[in-house]
Amino acid sequence: MDTSTKDSTSSWKRTFIEWGVIGGLALLLYLTGLHTEVIGTMQRAMLWTGLFDADTSQIATTKGPHLNSRDFNFALQVSDGNRTTLGNLKGQVLFVNVWASWCPPCIAEMPTIEKLYEAVGDNSNIKFILLSMDQNREKAVNFMENKNFSMPYYFPRSQLPNKLQSQFLPTSYVISKEGQIVYKKEGIADYSSPNFAQWMRDLAEK
Repeated sequence: MDTSTKDSTSSWKRTFIEWGVIGGLALLLYLTGLHTEVIGTMQRAMLWTGLFDADTSQIATTKGPHLNSRDFNFALQVSDGNRTTLGNLKGQVLFVNVWASWCPPCIAEMPTIEKLYEAVGDNSNIKFILLSMDQNREKAVNFMENKNFSMPYYFPRSQLPNKLQSQFLPTSYVISKEGQIVYKKEGIADYSSPNFAQWMRDLAEK
């Protein structure tokens, strides 16, 4: 066997071993459930670029649909087990985030929503609804508790209104005091900017 053949065989073996190690690590992460957290951490790093900041430049021109009385009958279960409806929060500015604990981009943007909550959550005219789509609700509870997030989170007790349905997770909405969807974002975003917080405060004062 000449030198070039040996080098080619050695290179092929090295590549095979490298991909085998990568595949083994990926499988290990998947089996242990850590793959979601790892991917979420990688996507969170993407938020630092500023390319995914929640866009406030076009918010003023957003004219979404109004929720009707049937939409406000949407039933929710609070994380403590109590039940309520969307209608009980009617008349306030609502930040609604539809998420799941198994969704990496949801995990990635969650700390930015927590920062937004810390910035405006003390405003009595602003309410947060983090709506978990987890079938196993215990996983959502464990995730929120392990992260020490203070945001209120809920589980659906009836069918999600059509106006709040999306093919993407996460999806976030801001609903005005009049019940109009004035902001909708499908996919990951960074909600921690002072501009977005101030926009919500201004909306709450209208």
